[in-house]
Amino acid sequence: MAWRVTSDPRLNLALLYPLLLQVAHPTIDAGVTDHSDFEHRPWDRLLRTMDYVSLLVYGGREAVSAGRRLRQIHRKFTGTRPDGTPYSALEPSAYAWVHATLLATYVHAHAHFGTPMSQPDTARFYAEYRGLGRLIGVRERDLPETWAGFCAYFRRTARTTLTRTESVGRVIDTINHAGPPPIPITGRLWPVIRLPAHRMLWLGSVGLFHPVVRRRLEIGWSPLDEAQFRVLSTMSQAIGPLMPASLKITGPGHLRWRRAEIESGPLGHAA
Repeated sequence: MAWRVTSDPRLNLALLYPLLLQVAHPTIDAGVTDHSDFEHRPWDRLLRTMDYVSLLVYGGREAVSAGRRLRQIHRKFTGTRPDGTPYSALEPSAYAWVHATLLATYVHAHAHFGTPMSQPDTARFYAEYRGLGRLIGVRERDLPETWAGFCAYFRRTARTTLTRTESVGRVIDTINHAGPPPIPITGRLWPVIRLPAHRMLWLGSVGLFHPVVRRRLEIGWSPLDEAQFRVLSTMSQAIGPLMPASLKITGPGHLRWRRAEIESGPLGHAA
């Protein structure tokens, strides 16, 4: 299931959804503030995230070593929050939350933009992706055993732990003013497609939030936003039957395309 559902390109509409959920966690916000250069290289950081999730699912034996390196990298991300509380990126609750946001993104984004999963398929996918967490050091006890338990955990964390951190505002501002992604044809067309592309990314990501979470993160959402989100969802799902099966599983192709960057980066052999 993980192989089948984690690299449908339509899910890119929800690219900001897990990122905003992550940086709204106080511990992750502190780590991003102290150690991340996302504001200066947003597309590079997003591509590195796609490298990571592609390796995790499609990398075979590479996923094991990449997972170890990822955890080792996070060991150095420590510091003190503004309130004086020490933090570590390897705090089990925060570290597991990152994995949880990706897991939720696949299920929720498919429900609106891709191919909705049945209850049995969702349960199977959850078991598989929860198991993949072991490769990066997310312990079995850090996430609930069942999808139903995960949903309760996810709602509880989103509504009690997340808040409008400084990083939430920085991510939104960075995306609003980002230059073209590192794709040549996009670079030439960026002045034309920037506004509609940004709008689709905004709708596809913020539209997945529960209204309670949007209020906690102080993100506005109007009836027009909701109407456009529903249109975007309908259009995205409508093209599904027209897409060849190979286009719905792009992870292996992503790894081939990004091979040199992966090998020279923090998850690669040169790390």
